[in-house]
Amino acid sequence: MNNRMTAEFQAIPLTPMRRVIAARMTEAKQAIPHFRLSTDMEIDRLIERRRRLLADRPVVKLTLNDLIIKACATALVREPAVNIQWADNEIHQYVTADISVVISVAGGLLTPIVRQANLKSVLEIAEDVRSLAARAQAGTLKMNEIVGGSFSISNLGMYGVDQFDAIINPPQCAILAVGAARPRILLTPERDTRTATFMTMTLSCDHRAIDGVTGARFLAALRHELENMESTQE
Repeated sequence: MNNRMTAEFQAIPLTPMRRVIAARMTEAKQAIPHFRLSTDMEIDRLIERRRRLLADRPVVKLTLNDLIIKACATALVREPAVNIQWADNEIHQYVTADISVVISVAGGLLTPIVRQANLKSVLEIAEDVRSLAARAQAGTLKMNEIVGGSFSISNLGMYGVDQFDAIINPPQCAILAVGAARPRILLTPERDTRTATFMTMTLSCDHRAIDGVTGARFLAALRHELENMESTQE
């Protein structure tokens, strides 16, 4: 299919990938009653964890998003009512956290899955994400690597986006939108000031399966994991 040029615009035909994305997102918005919960997460301990891991293993490519995937996976096991898929007349609640990571590729988006992320170290997760992303860009992902999953993460923080709402990836029932890390000056209870780094995270939930309290409990569990990630998770 060729582009069509006029004096006013360029008409770009939809690629097969863009047609699929359009159909799925339209279905998701029409069929799924979304609600959203946003909170600011302090991540200085997470940044320090990444710094120590990189100092010990300087050849490893490790991002904050890899650590967030691990924290989400552990939080999903603690709050399994979010680790689910909608299946018409029933809900499928999963034992392990299979996390879809939204990746931008030429012509659209793909959501390869980090399987059993709760059972992997952050370094193993980083290796999985790098491998999946490379094959996503090359167009060589297998169907079982992109179909399924129990939860999704979409991170636009690296583009300077502070906060956004993500559309749920059916049949999953929740997706976490991650914004940019920003420093803030805080007033302490002692009336002193300190600087801390925050990310705004927004959880989109399917209200057919997840209630507000359940979503809030998951975000509380995620906050705990981000602030208390143990060295045993390396």
